[in-house]
Amino acid sequence: MFKDYLILLRIPQWIKNTFLFVPLLFSLNLFELSFLGKTIAGFFIFCLTSSIVYIINDINDIEADRVHPVKKKRPLAAGKITIKNAYTVVEILCIPVLISLLFFDLKFALLIFFYFLLNLFYSISFKHIVILDIFSIAAGFMIRVISGAFIINVEISNWLILTTMFISIFLAAMKRHSELRLLINDREQNISTRKVLSEYSTYLTGQISTVAASAVVICYALYTVSQRTVKVFGNENLIFTTPFVVFGIFRYMYLVYMNDEGENTTQIMIRDVPMIVTVFLYIVTSILIIYRLL
Repeated sequence: MFKDYLILLRIPQWIKNTFLFVPLLFSLNLFELSFLGKTIAGFFIFCLTSSIVYIINDINDIEADRVHPVKKKRPLAAGKITIKNAYTVVEILCIPVLISLLFFDLKFALLIFFYFLLNLFYSISFKHIVILDIFSIAAGFMIRVISGAFIINVEISNWLILTTMFISIFLAAMKRHSELRLLINDREQNISTRKVLSEYSTYLTGQISTVAASAVVICYALYTVSQRTVKVFGNENLIFTTPFVVFGIFRYMYLVYMNDEGENTTQIMIRDVPMIVTVFLYIVTSILIIYRLL
C-alpha cells in the first residue's frame, strides 16, 4: 500500500520542477546559500502542489485510464487506492503547501495558486481542446521558471522564457505523437482514453515538434549571444553549450520516432544514458562558463 501511494504522488514527475533552478543558475546566485535554500524550499512546494494536481487528474480520468494499455496500472485505475483515500491524500498535502506559502513572497504564492488553477482547468477541460492542451502544458513550465525568479527576486531573460516555452511545447507534442503511435491500431480506444487524440495526427504532431525544436535552438542560441547575457557573464562562451541543447533535442526525437518512446518524458530523462550524460555535461559546462571557473 505504501508503494501504491508513492506511485500516486508521481514522484518521478517532480524532475519537471527543476525548472525552478534555471533563474538561480543564470543569475550568478547558484552558490549563494540563502538563495539556494529558498529555491530548494520552493522546489518542494511545487513538488507537493504538482502531486495534488496529478491525484486530482487521476481521479478525473479514472475511467479513461482503465482502458489505457499503460495507465490502467495506476493505483486508482487499478483499484489499489480508493477515490476517498485519494482525496484524503490531497487534503493532507494541502496543509504543508498552504503553511509554507506564508513564508514566501506574495507573487510566488499567487503563481502557485495560478499553477494549480491552470492544471485544474487542464484536467477538467483544456486537455480535451486541440492545441490548447499543448499550450497549457507549456504554460506550466513557464510558471516554474518565473516562480524561480520570484523566489530570489531576480530578473530573467525573455529569451530564456521563450526557450522554456518552446521546449515544453516540443515535449508536449512529442508526448501526443507517442500516444498516437501507442494506440494507432485501435482508433476507438484512442478516442476513449484521450479524446483530444482524435483531433491530432502523427503528421501534425511531427510538424509541431519540428517547429518547436527549431525555435528552442534559435531562442537559446540568441540568448547565449545577447548583449545582456554577454554583459552579465563577462564573456561570449555560453554559445558553446548550444551543441548540448541541439544533441538533446535530436536524441529525444530519435527516441520518439525510432524507438516509440516519449509518452513519459521523465522516464527518458532518468533512464536514457546518452540523455543523462548530455544533461550532466550541459549543466557542468554552463556552471564552468557562467561562474568563470575555466
